Amino acid sequence: MFVHSKQFTNNGLRYSIRSAKEKDAKSLSEVRVQIDGETENMDREQGEAYIDETAFKKIIKEDTERTNHLFLVAEVDDKIVGFCRCEGSQLKRSSHKVEFGVCVLKDYWGFGIAKRFLEESIRWADTNGIKKMNLNVLETNGKAIKLYQKYGFQVEGTLINDKLLSDGKYYNTILMGRLSHL
Repeated sequence: MFVHSKQFTNNGLRYSIRSAKEKDAKSLSEVRVQIDGETENMDREQGEAYIDETAFKKIIKEDTERTNHLFLVAEVDDKIVGFCRCEGSQLKRSSHKVEFGVCVLKDYWGFGIAKRFLEESIRWADTNGIKKMNLNVLETNGKAIKLYQKYGFQVEGTLINDKLLSDGKYYNTILMGRLSHL
């Protein structure tokens, strides 16, 4: 699905959020690797499950063509600083829901980019017949959990000792879901 660009300003930073385009693929590949190296909140370590430019082009093309997929990017001065996706299922029994994921470069935390991604994704889901949004979040990411709860996500379960982090300890993954208000 395609959505038009919107401009935002927060804490002096001006940025836009728009649908990903195939020309973004190379930049997205690089940004994803960088983000994976900046935080342990992601599922991957830096360089794992690498997605190259060609693969990103394919993802963007499919997400643009499918009505239950959404791929958004955040741009600052023509530089991609984060992205989010809502990925739907082609299976009839699961076609009413999407999986939401978001990532933002660490230098751009605190400017409301993840919040705007979430708001735009919820708006898109609610106006396109998506009945449920799901997401996974590491238990240590309290700021994200509070944000998700503020927007109607509820804890639906916990995956115990799900992630092994660099401190050698295991951490839980929180499963959250939001039902459409429409």
